[in-house]
Amino acid sequence: MSKDQLERASLVSALDYVLRYERDNIKRVGNEYRLRDHPSLSVGDKGFYWHSRGFGSKTALDFMTGVRGYSLVDAVCLLLNEQPHDRMYTSKPEVKPYKSQQPKAPERQLFTIPRHNNNNNRVVAYLQSRGIDKESIMACISRGDLHESALRHECVFKGKDRLGKTRYAAIRSTTTAYKGDTEGSDKRFCFLLPPANPSSDTAAIFESPIDCLSHHTMCKQGFIPHFDGWRLSLGGTSILGLEHFLNNNPQIAHCLTLTDNDEAGNKAAARIAEIPGITTARALPPAGTDWNDALLALQRVERVQQRAHGRNNDERG
Repeated sequence: MSKDQLERASLVSALDYVLRYERDNIKRVGNEYRLRDHPSLSVGDKGFYWHSRGFGSKTALDFMTGVRGYSLVDAVCLLLNEQPHDRMYTSKPEVKPYKSQQPKAPERQLFTIPRHNNNNNRVVAYLQSRGIDKESIMACISRGDLHESALRHECVFKGKDRLGKTRYAAIRSTTTAYKGDTEGSDKRFCFLLPPANPSSDTAAIFESPIDCLSHHTMCKQGFIPHFDGWRLSLGGTSILGLEHFLNNNPQIAHCLTLTDNDEAGNKAAARIAEIPGITTARALPPAGTDWNDALLALQRVERVQQRAHGRNNDERG
């Protein structure tokens, strides 16, 4: 294998590799792909990341050697469809990519909910630092829709079926930028904030539980008009959870689409608008990209105004 061959093979992205060789082994989830045989491994424009193993890279070579177990020479030869140029390798090994014609059925992943911590103090403090109303946080905990994990003290937002069984869990770290779903989560079952009137015919659609709670807080604190409908988190931009929710709640006639103000959020809004049987309206956060950005921005403005008002009162006094 020559240096030139290695350099050329290193330019091939992991996404290009899976789209060429493993087309039947991937499924689209939002703006990335997930492997059917490794659901915790995501692949997108920025490369791949294996969440359960904690590593990733941009290149196809790292994917092939780190995930599929190819030797470096075999991986280079497959990607370039060439013989190795180094004389110490006399023949091209037989390399068999994923058999897309006869894909194996993916193994069912065991769904495990992170164990509860003995209190929820760090989760409450973290969400309050994101501007979210404490009463709203405690209501989620009381319903069993949110808890603090024992090992890493993460936020665990849960989605349940109609019998109240947890079928989905979204993780949000309280100390890092990590966010994702637990292994075996079923995205049909979304995190929900129920309205006071369960027969409400309106649902507001968000990308994350924190956006749901941020919107609820903005209403409660008077930044935006009151909303008494369902609030539903898609857990990203896939509309699978919304479709399942609509099937189980036929009274829903109108969806207020409150996904992020970016390309992925706008594409999700367009897909929601195509769902038959409902009317839709799109609303963008009044500041920033998402509804938590907007909440924090509005709270900052309010604090500045309160300080200015206090100074004016002191001067008059």
